Amino acid sequence: MAQLKVSAQLWTSQTVFIMAAIGSAVGLGNLWKFPYITGENGGGAFVLVYLLCIVLIGLPILIAEISLGRAGQANPPQAMANIVKTTGANKLWVFLGFNAVLGGLLILSFYAVIAGWGVAYFIESISGAFIDMNAAQAQSHFDQFVSNPLAVLFWHTIVMLLTVLIVVKGVRSGIERAINIMMPGLLIILLILLGYATTTGAFSQSFEFLFKPNFSALTSESVLIALGHAFFTLSLGFGTMMVYGSYLPKNYSIVKASMWIVIADTVIALIAGLVIFSIVFGNGLEAGSGPGLLFETLPIAFGQMSGGWFFGTLFFGMVVFAALSSSISMIEPAISWLEQNWGYTRKKAAWLLGGFAWLLGLGSVFSFNLWKGQTFLEDKTFFESIDFLTSNIMLPLGGMFTALFVGWVWTLQQRNNETGMPPKWSGVYSVIVKWVAPILVFIVFFESVTG
Repeated sequence: MAQLKVSAQLWTSQTVFIMAAIGSAVGLGNLWKFPYITGENGGGAFVLVYLLCIVLIGLPILIAEISLGRAGQANPPQAMANIVKTTGANKLWVFLGFNAVLGGLLILSFYAVIAGWGVAYFIESISGAFIDMNAAQAQSHFDQFVSNPLAVLFWHTIVMLLTVLIVVKGVRSGIERAINIMMPGLLIILLILLGYATTTGAFSQSFEFLFKPNFSALTSESVLIALGHAFFTLSLGFGTMMVYGSYLPKNYSIVKASMWIVIADTVIALIAGLVIFSIVFGNGLEAGSGPGLLFETLPIAFGQMSGGWFFGTLFFGMVVFAALSSSISMIEPAISWLEQNWGYTRKKAAWLLGGFAWLLGLGSVFSFNLWKGQTFLEDKTFFESIDFLTSNIMLPLGGMFTALFVGWVWTLQQRNNETGMPPKWSGVYSVIVKWVAPILVFIVFFESVTG
């Protein structure tokens, strides 16, 4: 594999890079997945394990992945090939890049389906469909929506078309400008909703559920899910941060940027959890009601609160944009690979890969209706199987080998030069990236494949 370089550095400032990376990390993982998996796994104890996974595994591997991207200056497979060539490492390390590219496409296939729910709800919110909606009506509305395969397929198709059309144009500068509006806007809306949550009468119950650990509700599978979500929410393991790192100038601090990404991502997830569980408990709903939690609870708030039509429309609009910014980042590594290594035009690569993700996504579309009784991996639906394969196996394995490469293949000097790690932190980071992160990932991964 010949050494290739990306055409140009993208980011005009470190702030722009941080905001773009936050835009990739902050999406449905924070607003949709985190609340429902927290509800399914007992609340506070799960949140504590999740935060430990973020600090001990997510942050160190995020730093490592961005560093590999900047060092390799290309798409994930090519970046690893470039680094292998300069370090003399085994060529098998290139497969770390291929795992990232494939993982991103697989996640996009089901991510686009859930994003389609968000688009549908955005349109419905504009029409005033949620005004005066109560809990029973919200649940019934969602159940009827996902049980209609044509409706879910239509919105899945819309999301994939939007993703491809944006990526075809290569409007990274447009995404930069949009992210700078979307992320502060999303946080403002969440804070407004947080204010509403304090008036529901169930805010203290929500706070206790999220932050008071109940370890009796914690299982080994819960730990696995927490680890998998740490990777999912930070966009780790599927090449996004490696590609974004390849556009990062050498004088920008990877450590500082990574810390801001982690802080913003985690704070938004926790705020979303407080809001949603306040609404859940305030309306007598079940915290562990599964993937539909976001779409069964927020319409209730928007239907009852003053100005709910405006804020509901704005919120679901932010959900759509956050989802699109993430879906674009998922397909970008594979597009870059086809462009740089196979000579595809950006347009051809985008349509080919978008078509693949759309086709594979049909399995997730039908998991909620036509194939609802069909199981694939053990007792899991197609949607749950792809989610499990990526979040619990491919992403952790990718992260583990990323840590091993940065910890063991790179010398201390190479690692510090690329990460910009301050000397006082270098020793601690070395221990974490060489031992703590890979061992913890391996233990949880082993539990997942043997349990």
